[in-house]
Amino acid sequence: MIIWLASYPKSGNTWLRSMIASYFYTKSGEFNFGLLNYIDQFPSFTHFRNYKDSFEKPESTSKYWLDAQSKINADNKIKFLKTHNALCRIDNTIFTDQKNTLGAIYIIRDPRNVINSIFNHFDKKNYQEALEFMQDEKRCLIHKENNRYLGFVSLFSWKTHQKTWIKNNLFPVLTIKYEDLQNKTFDTFKEVINFIKSISKSNKSFDREKAKKVVQSCQFEKMKKMEKEKGFNESVMKKSEDKKIDFFHLGPKNNFKELLNKDIISEMNSIYKDELKEFKYE
Repeated sequence: MIIWLASYPKSGNTWLRSMIASYFYTKSGEFNFGLLNYIDQFPSFTHFRNYKDSFEKPESTSKYWLDAQSKINADNKIKFLKTHNALCRIDNTIFTDQKNTLGAIYIIRDPRNVINSIFNHFDKKNYQEALEFMQDEKRCLIHKENNRYLGFVSLFSWKTHQKTWIKNNLFPVLTIKYEDLQNKTFDTFKEVINFIKSISKSNKSFDREKAKKVVQSCQFEKMKKMEKEKGFNESVMKKSEDKKIDFFHLGPKNNFKELLNKDIISEMNSIYKDELKEFKYE
């Protein structure tokens, strides 16, 4: 059964994924990028290469979402999967179901800080273009390989994305705030581990000392240094230059009050008024 690590892009998913991988797949709790191979991303082109379908449309792989997950679950073991896909339906096929999913952890982040990371990671011209990205109800990520659309991730808008996961009634979802993971790292991580134990009916006690090592090992500056020294295969190329964009960009320094102008802040305060109130953002 799958436990999803779900979020809108640039909301802390890779950070939490790193911590969970360090906790469950090491003895020491020490992180390295290779551990991320234990927690695959879904959907991605690797899951659909062996299907005979011609995949002529970007969304064509969606019809095989559940079948691909059934294959992942064939050994009846608990799996963690990272996803940026909304919990949606495409052509009457739902992204996942109770047969394949045990539960989900959804990471939400203040949209006024998400926008700067969207601006950087997706190489947008300006913040207005980044905001349009976040509001686009048809937004998706596409990967084409040998004339077949093998990688399709349906994002929708930031508003819609978080609602599809947080408000769903198919399976339990733990919602955590990126800001809590940042400011109360150990306590928030402990909450995540206890949630995983609960839905998986695990009898293993929480390993406090190992968790401390995980938190220490996965500090932003350490991961940023690791990327600089060894590279990170999930970083993307700039459109205008032949170089990669730093995946670990600003981290704790990503503060909308210092980075955004008053007009864009005012516009976002209006657009996300209800969500800012719901999640107790300023």
